[in-house]
Amino acid sequence: LVDIPVAYDGADLAAVAGHLRIGIEEVIARHTSTLWRVAFVGFAPGFPYLVGAGTDLRVPRHRQPRVSVPAGSVALADEYCGIYPRVSPGGWQLIGVTTSTVWDPTRADPALLTPGTRVRFVVAGQ
Repeated sequence: LVDIPVAYDGADLAAVAGHLRIGIEEVIARHTSTLWRVAFVGFAPGFPYLVGAGTDLRVPRHRQPRVSVPAGSVALADEYCGIYPRVSPGGWQLIGVTTSTVWDPTRADPALLTPGTRVRFVVAGQ
């Protein structure tokens, strides 16, 4: 089980809450109370596609992807949660950012999160 601290201040957090018709605090509560599992890794080296049983955080991708998403961005799209391992384009809904390094080619195991890994998101600083 890997704990990932998140500062829930993402550019799309309010829009996600609006889409789901819940408050921002409820988005955070649902995200942090879900036990996530890495289903697969792709898009970019170390980018985990996480699934969470029973979560109700399904939101659409942006119609027009951003040109640049900051590394460490925690995002939602459809049934998945992901963490951007490096600066890259992306169309997911940004809900926060983590200081955890999910891809580091200098480590013996570059990917922090591999298929099957369980992940728990926690509010940074708590």
